[in-house]
Amino acid sequence: MKLFEPVLSLIYPPKCLLCQDFLPKGTVDLCPFCQRRQPEYTARFPQIPFLHHRLAVWYYEIDVRASLVRFKFYKKRHYAKGYARFLGAKILRELSGKFDVIVYVPVSRRRKQERGYDQVKILARALSRELKVPVVHALKKIRHTPPQSGMKTEAERKANVLGAYRVRKPKSIAGKRVLLIDDIITTGATISECARMLLSADAAVVHGAAVAAARTDNNFYRENDHATFFQRPGR
Repeated sequence: MKLFEPVLSLIYPPKCLLCQDFLPKGTVDLCPFCQRRQPEYTARFPQIPFLHHRLAVWYYEIDVRASLVRFKFYKKRHYAKGYARFLGAKILRELSGKFDVIVYVPVSRRRKQERGYDQVKILARALSRELKVPVVHALKKIRHTPPQSGMKTEAERKANVLGAYRVRKPKSIAGKRVLLIDDIITTGATISECARMLLSADAAVVHGAAVAAARTDNNFYRENDHATFFQRPGR
């Protein structure tokens, strides 16, 4: 496939992961505008129960939100490679040497049939290649749940995912330091429930990481909200 990449890049010039503008020659994943504009996610509080550490690359807003919606719902599976490069770099800065395996938050069978793929599984595999750390398919979603975006309160979100996951390979994570991956963290209810289940199966510690996370003062930011998108000059 790599033999054809120069030809394919002429037919289908690469676009920015976030704003979808064509990338200038010599740039990868993000255009110069988005590189300057996107603030790195730095929040640490409030803490998410059962996670020893959590991190994300960007805040879940504006073009980052639109990019993840395309990845999640509109078959932009190739975004995973770019996301993994940014997420992997941040993980190496903050968590290098602190985890043994990667585990991902899975979607339900019904959701996978609707979309045709599990976007977080794809992200986890790309991240595994980036970090040279194995992915363990340790979690299974055993109960289909309504989208978390439809829940109005934190209590509703917690109740929605309670008991929705089980550990399918306890021996694969027993005594292991786990890096738990999701695409988006909003209130943290989903990743917290998955971490709880991993710890109950004797994982030594669970760290959480995502491509994007909501600001702590906007925990109930919902995927179906009509955000006002920032417009680039001349767009």
